[in-house]
Amino acid sequence: MMADSMFRRMVGRPLQLLGAIGLAVPLLFGAAAQAGEAVPYCADPDWPPYESMSADGKHQGIAADLLALVSRRSGVALRAVPTRDWEESIAAVRDGRCRFLSFLNRTPKREEWLAFTEPLFIDPNVLVTREGHDYIADLAAVGGETMVLPRGTSVEERVRREFPNLRIVLVDSEAEAFATVSRGMADMTLRSLTVAVYTIKTAGWFNLKVAGHLPGYENALRIGVRKDEPGLLAVLDRGVGTISTAERTSIANRHVAIQVQSPLDAWTLTKLLALPAAVVLTSLFWVVKLMRVNERLRVQSRTDVLTGLANRSHLNEVCRSEMERAARYGRPMSIILVDLDHFKQVNDRFGHVFGDQVLVEFAGLAGKALRATDTVGRWGGEEFLILCPETGPGAAFALAERLRRMMRAYDFPNGHRQTGSFGVAPFRDGDSIDRLLIRADNALYRAKNEGRDRVVLDEGSVDLTEPALSRTACPAD
Repeated sequence: MMADSMFRRMVGRPLQLLGAIGLAVPLLFGAAAQAGEAVPYCADPDWPPYESMSADGKHQGIAADLLALVSRRSGVALRAVPTRDWEESIAAVRDGRCRFLSFLNRTPKREEWLAFTEPLFIDPNVLVTREGHDYIADLAAVGGETMVLPRGTSVEERVRREFPNLRIVLVDSEAEAFATVSRGMADMTLRSLTVAVYTIKTAGWFNLKVAGHLPGYENALRIGVRKDEPGLLAVLDRGVGTISTAERTSIANRHVAIQVQSPLDAWTLTKLLALPAAVVLTSLFWVVKLMRVNERLRVQSRTDVLTGLANRSHLNEVCRSEMERAARYGRPMSIILVDLDHFKQVNDRFGHVFGDQVLVEFAGLAGKALRATDTVGRWGGEEFLILCPETGPGAAFALAERLRRMMRAYDFPNGHRQTGSFGVAPFRDGDSIDRLLIRADNALYRAKNEGRDRVVLDEGSVDLTEPALSRTACPAD
């Protein structure tokens, strides 16, 4: 009756309240799901300790326990559909027998037909080798070795693309991948830390170790829902959002623990557990150490040494990501190219140390003028690039003008006055990074030709949703 009442109230409201109707979809779905049959879903039947199917068709493992929390807190009953293997689970969701997949990474290929919740569980992928193998700080530097992977994993295509120096061998299961390394038939495998520790413990492959960590290869495991089920996605995502970090950790620890099947005296048990404990602790120590080193290297690789801002490589990465998002969702985005006026004369007159200090202080000034969502970096020399997501040309123009005025009024070292020229260009459908940068550079070139110390908007950039503005801003004399 509550669901019927809610439905009558929603239908009775004016249809122009689209936001309210959009909000009601998941609520109505939740009420309907409570009243109706359990939602069928599919899982990987052989992926312990993440998930597996028991002989009687019961979903078990970390994913099953997390889904039980989602079900309880969202009010949606769930029912696992047994399958023979992962490929059959995927096929069952495609043909509608199941409405979602329980635990998987998001990839561009999967996004073509699935929509994803926020991560249920995040776990790093690690390189597992035999005990005698050297620790791997840089996988790109390892040539001629063999990596074994289970079929159908999300990392296979990426590893093949990013590490062509490796020979890839595919097997049918996680256990077979570890066995292949343990028996010397492959040099390494790349699997999740949780699965690696679990497998080494339970299968007794104590000649294996964790020999490295790949930054950016973390498993962000999510629920993947059919794209024609937006209401179900919203309800499940809300349930995922209620799960705390402590609950995730408790569930993972419960499934990775060693299960002793027969009673043993304390001394015998201690001796049996000493070796695997030493292997796991040593491996975890090196994983943590490698993660810290790699994090420092990652930050250094993305940061301009002098100013502490993003460097050109990182700007390219962020710009590509923001352009893809703007294109996918039809959102505005703009960039601002800044050049410090007559900077060569500053270096020639005062020296490069003084010039470097001007660059550093401009970086600090830009950080104060910009919003938290903007990204500013050093594009090269005395040029800086500002990326402005969710920003049309008018707003980007105003932002550049604010920074220009702050810069013009600022006391640089020794009372030096430094101005800048600004070129603004908005993202257009079909733009490449190069095309967008060329338009911003052309606007910057006009600003310099027209006398410097001014903001110029790219020719032809008109934002009909924003107040009319001049395409050129310069200081009042």
